[in-house]
Amino acid sequence: MATKDYYNVLGIDKGASKDDIKKAFYKLAAKYHPDKKGGDEAKFKEVNEAYQTLSDEKKRKEYDTYGQTFNGQGPMGGQGGFGGFGGFNQSDFGDMQFDFGDLGDIFGDMFSGGTRGGHQQKRGRDISLEIDVPFTEAIFGTERNVLLSKVSTCKTCSGSGAKVGTKLKSCATCNGQGKLHEVKKTFMGNFQSVRTCEVCRGTGKVPEEKCNDCKGHGVVNSREEVNIAIPAGISNGEMIRMTQMGEAVAGGITGDLYVKINVTPHKVWRREGNDLSIIHEIKLTDALLGAKHTIEGLDGKIEIDIPSGAATGEVLRVRARGVPHLHEKNRRGDVLVKLHINMPKKLSKKAMEFIGGLQNEGL
Repeated sequence: MATKDYYNVLGIDKGASKDDIKKAFYKLAAKYHPDKKGGDEAKFKEVNEAYQTLSDEKKRKEYDTYGQTFNGQGPMGGQGGFGGFGGFNQSDFGDMQFDFGDLGDIFGDMFSGGTRGGHQQKRGRDISLEIDVPFTEAIFGTERNVLLSKVSTCKTCSGSGAKVGTKLKSCATCNGQGKLHEVKKTFMGNFQSVRTCEVCRGTGKVPEEKCNDCKGHGVVNSREEVNIAIPAGISNGEMIRMTQMGEAVAGGITGDLYVKINVTPHKVWRREGNDLSIIHEIKLTDALLGAKHTIEGLDGKIEIDIPSGAATGEVLRVRARGVPHLHEKNRRGDVLVKLHINMPKKLSKKAMEFIGGLQNEGL
């Protein structure tokens, strides 16, 4: 998925303050609201998605570091329609001077709760970490086991919060619906919102007796060993996303784990896309007369033929001995052997006489 430029969506620069972000959002939200004549639902969702990310200090920092990959779900996911603003017209916003505090409550309810059926499911926190991987292991793939301290689903009660052997009962607060309907009066009329019931956390059920390990929360602090498969051909700085391997949240879905790969440089080999390059030094006589050489590759010996008359900087290509393509296991790049001629610093008397003879022949 291509990364969206949230700053561009809101029409602000990267150094924008929180107030600048908020002002840009309300201006665009008023412009694109789908209940308004000439509104644009797709643009409205995009503007809200950008605001939900950039207005949150943690999410903004992660977005600036990793781009949109740190959070695969848009804030509007799972909501139906944009009701509650019936009779919306352009004059409602016009040149009105807004109190951002009041508007924040109104828009916050709309975006967090939905207005026409359904509510946004809670999602656990994403976790990110970095792993250093040697050059050769990044080329051919490897695995790592890491120990994570995180919030996990309680294994004793499987996240239900109920003591083993006891049952769940209907939540009295929401009458087993898992959500609460509220009507708020605003300057634009009555606004209906739906929010998750905090007592049952949206499940509609509560335990008759609480689990001894999680005390009815359904989640616990734990230390968990995670196996990370690092695919062949991964590049320095690339991210591996492990879905639902982040932190758990009661009544919701588990977040994701993002692993950033830092590849340790090799002493002699360099990566150029899917090709591997190396500088290979040869003698002057081999350059003049040609020769066969053997190079120690990353996965075995590589035979090369040095042509007569080879020059410094000339590149010899060995097919299909380079980096495996990340998404095509049976395809590899090439090896590029860059020749460098070692010129002798001193010559014997016999060599000098031989070269003098070449000069006489115009060579």
